Amino acid sequence: MQKAYAAALYELIRGDRRVISCLSDSGTDYDALIAREFPEQVINFGISENNQVAAAAGLAAAGKIPFVYTTGAFLIYRSCEFIRDDICLQNRNVKLVGMGSGLSWSTLGPTHHTTEDIGILRSMPNLTVLSPGSPMELAAAVKAAYLHDGPVYIRMGMSGEREIYSDLGSLSFDRPQVLRDGKDATVFTTGSIVSQLLEASQLLETQGLFIRIVHLPGLKPLAEEAVAKECRAARLVVSVEEHTTLGGLGSAIADAACSRGVPLRLHKLGLPDCFAGGFGTHLEVLRENGLDPHSLASQLQQIIQGS
Repeated sequence: MQKAYAAALYELIRGDRRVISCLSDSGTDYDALIAREFPEQVINFGISENNQVAAAAGLAAAGKIPFVYTTGAFLIYRSCEFIRDDICLQNRNVKLVGMGSGLSWSTLGPTHHTTEDIGILRSMPNLTVLSPGSPMELAAAVKAAYLHDGPVYIRMGMSGEREIYSDLGSLSFDRPQVLRDGKDATVFTTGSIVSQLLEASQLLETQGLFIRIVHLPGLKPLAEEAVAKECRAARLVVSVEEHTTLGGLGSAIADAACSRGVPLRLHKLGLPDCFAGGFGTHLEVLRENGLDPHSLASQLQQIIQGS
């Protein structure tokens, strides 16, 4: 995902001198190459995320298009007041990119996990929230953020996410992406965990169970009418997210359905009002918290067979 981000940002920087890459000692070799070629369009603020966000608001006020890139947990939690007051309240044209969504920073524990960001940032006025699930989707999100006049947050994984598309076709962040069809349950998801869910669906098929996977790469504004339509047509609705189940994807789905009069019994799979446990590889921490493919398949099987 980092390579896809750097490549997409490079194209923007090369084509528009207003685009500024704002780093916080969190860049990669790709960023170093960009800085070497376009030194006036890359600023490293060091480990000073609050200053990074505040300065980005100033850059935007001066007509620049800053992309603020740093570890998601530090960007969202440490700089929350600056995001709210300097960017969202002023409706500044700043693009926030949180590196390491969900449990990506698996070896460093809950202080580095980004598992409440959707709930926090969906509540902020003027902010668009994008949650791509693959490298191609991330590159498209960077371009969409650039074209949008206003603040945008992109949450991105960093655990070697595999590509889920052969081509993006008619990808739009304004509508759900149906990645797999099935009659036994409609399962909504967002972000990098979509890869785990796709593997889980293959395991379920060996048991004769078929799920419809609806990926939501755009969380705000949410395609509420389309989400409500999916819920209305579903026999059973489940949300899967690498995030707390409070205020995240599942809550957004419930809001969309209920506001349109769709009766809904929603099963939420994620972190149930807790911090994640365990340390290790990303897959090991997902397994520890019931979010790896085998755990998801087992929970979905129980939900489907118990309904």
